[in-house]
Amino acid sequence: MAKKTYIVELTSEEREQLKRLINTGKTAAYKQRHARILLLADQGNKGRAMEDDDIAKAVGCGRATVERVRKRFVEEGLQQALARHKSRRQYRRKLDGDSEAHLIALACSRPPEGYKCWSLRLLANQMVALEYVDCLSYQTVRRTLKKTNLSLG
Repeated sequence: MAKKTYIVELTSEEREQLKRLINTGKTAAYKQRHARILLLADQGNKGRAMEDDDIAKAVGCGRATVERVRKRFVEEGLQQALARHKSRRQYRRKLDGDSEAHLIALACSRPPEGYKCWSLRLLANQMVALEYVDCLSYQTVRRTLKKTNLSLG
C-alpha cells in the first residue's frame, strides 16, 4: 500500500508568520523546527519542495517528524502543526481507592514468614496473590506509597 503524501501549500501570510517565528529567538525550539519544516516543504508559488529526507537532514530531525508535521498541517492547520501533539492515549488505573486502601493496610501489617520487612515487589506479588488486582508492578506500589507518604524503611 502506497503512503499518502501530504502537500504543503502555504499562503503568503502563513509564510511570513513562519519566517517571523523563526527569526524571533523567544520561541520554543520544537516550534522553530516545525516552522522550518513547513517552509522547506512548501510547494506554493516556488514550485517543487524538498524531499522529506533532505528536509530532515537540513532541519536536524527524523523523516517521521517531517511526515507528521506535513500531515498535521494538511489535516489540522498551521497552529496545530506548530504545537506539540497531545497524547490521546488513556491509561486505566491499576489501583482504585479500595485497592489502595488494601495496599496501605498490607504495607502496615506484619511481613510474611521469613521476611524482615515488606519490599515493593513483595507487596505487589501479595496484592496479586490476594486477588485485589490481576497484575501489579512494583513501581505502581512505589508511587502509591509515595503519594501517601508511607515509608517501608
